[in-house]
Amino acid sequence: MERSEAREGEYLAIKSYKHDESLHRTWRDTMVLKKTENEIIGVNDHTLVTEDDGRRWVTREPAIVFFHKHYWFNIIAMIRDNGISYYCNLASPYVLDKEALKYIDYDLDVKVFPNGEKRLLDVDEYNDHRNKWHYSSELDQVLKSNVRILVEWINNEKGPFSREYIDMWYKRYRFLLSDKKDM
Repeated sequence: MERSEAREGEYLAIKSYKHDESLHRTWRDTMVLKKTENEIIGVNDHTLVTEDDGRRWVTREPAIVFFHKHYWFNIIAMIRDNGISYYCNLASPYVLDKEALKYIDYDLDVKVFPNGEKRLLDVDEYNDHRNKWHYSSELDQVLKSNVRILVEWINNEKGPFSREYIDMWYKRYRFLLSDKKDM
């Protein structure tokens, strides 16, 4: 069941799955910064992450997260001392239900370093899973097309790849956090 509420300042879980519907990874508490009809912007800050094998770890730094209902990727902008690093997952558009924000992770990732260097990661894993789970040629084309869209966003500093965007949402997070402490 789709839910429309995911209000600013509230927390939600994020669950990523693989193509075979197996659970891949869970982030316990992501603060919602904005939700529109098509996107959710949030922040992870020292958030508990549980892997499919039960291993647990905590994110090290604040990260602005961006999910969209029409693009086959999501973006994690990690705010570090040496600048912003991006980790972009090629993934299905998200769905939001009573339990969590959910998506299917399709292995391919684009990492962007603070100096602007880009790397396409996990191509071998993508090819293995494409063969194992019989990704359709249509799905393969959608994902490759979205890699191109993602690289275009990176090159043009669009949306989450703009320093102003990250600064604005990080300031909003700090404001909401201080507001919660004052309650």
